[in-house]
Amino acid sequence: MDFLQILSNTAAQILSPTTIGFALAATGLALHFGFTGLLNMGVAGFMAVGAYGFAISILTFGLPWWLGAIIGIGAAIVFALILGLPTLRLRGDYLAIVTIAAAEVVRLLFLTTAFTPVTGSADGLSGFHKDFRAANPLPEFSGNAGFGPWMYSRDQWWVIIIGLVVTALAVLLVWALMRSPWGRVVKGIREDEDAVRALGKNVFSFKLQALIIGGVIIALGGIITAMGTNVNPNVYVTSQTFFIWTALLLGGAATIFGPVLGAVLFWVVRAFLSNLMPALVNIGALPFISNEQAQMLVFVLIGIALMLLVIFRPQGILGNKKELTFVK
Repeated sequence: MDFLQILSNTAAQILSPTTIGFALAATGLALHFGFTGLLNMGVAGFMAVGAYGFAISILTFGLPWWLGAIIGIGAAIVFALILGLPTLRLRGDYLAIVTIAAAEVVRLLFLTTAFTPVTGSADGLSGFHKDFRAANPLPEFSGNAGFGPWMYSRDQWWVIIIGLVVTALAVLLVWALMRSPWGRVVKGIREDEDAVRALGKNVFSFKLQALIIGGVIIALGGIITAMGTNVNPNVYVTSQTFFIWTALLLGGAATIFGPVLGAVLFWVVRAFLSNLMPALVNIGALPFISNEQAQMLVFVLIGIALMLLVIFRPQGILGNKKELTFVK
């Protein structure tokens, strides 16, 4: 067992587009749940809408990549309006039911063969990176460049740089919003929306605004992930939503930097276990399971870790119990 290679593969996940996409999605979810109290269980749907809006705009309509990204953001706004307008006047449980159902409906729409020329059905979409890569300002070099385990190609570095910049801007936006009067209102809604309504605030309007802004940040996570790989409907399943919830709860739901920290730790731990468990099987340390079962065991261990986290530190690593109404 090459333990150094396992550590190298694990460290490489820190800067991967998938980790960055998860960090963005968790940041948007923090605005929904951590700061506003909105139970969004359809995170994968927002990511799918953003990614497909980006890819379809380029492949079907021949638009430049930056305009495709704007259209992906616009699709997320429309999706948030469709979800929020009929449900946000009700209590949070209804939003949770609607969002998880809507995310699955979106996935099935992208999966169906009726729209294959546009969505690619089960094969997904690929080949939409050409214009984005052509805009790469980095100097030409062959092979990979970087340091330590972070060795990437020129195109990969371009995605990583864009992703880090977008993540920094998203975190800065959430920080600024939470320090503003708007942020104090949505925090009040999280604590007691009836009291905020009694003060003359339009609770529905503030909740809808939070749903839209958080949805846009989540969609950006889907777009960044798509920039680094292809778009496939089988990625945007319910389990992806729960992985992002895990990252959020790990870092701290009602925190600014917690979602980013949680996303990084989640993927680091997952990558470490995904490399370690099969290696232990191969050297005979786990003779009672196969390599396939070892990969399944990774998710079992992650689930157990999440349960322990919620029981013993529900506020997350950076969180404060006083910031969460469900923690007494």
